[in-house]
Amino acid sequence: MTGTRIAALGHHRPARVLTNDDLARIVDTSHEWITSRVGIRTRHIAGPDEPVDELAAHAAGKALAAAGLTPGDIDLVLVATSTATDRSPNTAARVAARLGMGSPAVMDLNVVCAGFTHALATADHAIRAGSAVRALVIGADKMSAVTDWTDRTTCVLVGDGAGAAVVEACDERDTGIGPVLWGSVPEMGHAVRIEGTPPRFAQEGQSVYRWATTRLPSIARGVCERASVAPEDLAAVVLHQANLRIIEPVAERIGAVNAVVARDVVESGNTSAASIPMALSRLVERGEVTSGAPALLFGFGGNLSYAGQVVRCP
Repeated sequence: MTGTRIAALGHHRPARVLTNDDLARIVDTSHEWITSRVGIRTRHIAGPDEPVDELAAHAAGKALAAAGLTPGDIDLVLVATSTATDRSPNTAARVAARLGMGSPAVMDLNVVCAGFTHALATADHAIRAGSAVRALVIGADKMSAVTDWTDRTTCVLVGDGAGAAVVEACDERDTGIGPVLWGSVPEMGHAVRIEGTPPRFAQEGQSVYRWATTRLPSIARGVCERASVAPEDLAAVVLHQANLRIIEPVAERIGAVNAVVARDVVESGNTSAASIPMALSRLVERGEVTSGAPALLFGFGGNLSYAGQVVRCP
């Protein structure tokens, strides 16, 4: 039987760093106000000549190099993004073109902040079904392009970036991607929005906070149960990097007492679909988790959607 595993990871952040003090010169805020409410100190912002597919291609190229593969080895490209430049061609097609791929299947998924974990599950299912052998799964967002920089409640949150994973078939006994647990609260979809012309990011912060801190810990424990991994046996917890005031209490309530908790939001801000793969890639790069160690990935946010799985780190 066919299993799946993450063979390698890669990430990319734009060069420009925007600090809290920089933001204080744009809107009525301060470093102390931002850190006390969301924990963010810096974020990376892409320039007008850095489209989201470029960010995605940089991360994908690093993941391919880490896996020792060429672009021609990939037969499926999935990009999770809610900030695609155009409706067509999609971001995945543009990434494939940038990397000089042959003829992979190319799809975008828009599940906003939970996009990467949805895309990872989709790649897992496609490989297990025999529809693909190797996939590039990318989370990439240019949130700065949909941000109102006069609104201090949202502009202090966002950052740009991309993270990528090479997912490949393996023996079922060596599988490294656990079953997904996913869902949504459709009637509360308005709580996180990117809408209008031009599109702008907005949210009902208190509603999202209450939902995340009260509802999500039990769902995340359900992800562990499906993977037959006890929370205390997790080596890492990588939640969507929304806000430290959400990440820390949710991680504590999951019960992963021995796990390193990703806090990439402090340096990268909320990068939407990019946040989980980028945070995991940076943990692996720094040697904070070892190869084969179990990590809980759990995305949540836009549409009040969620998706999670336990994976073995590459």
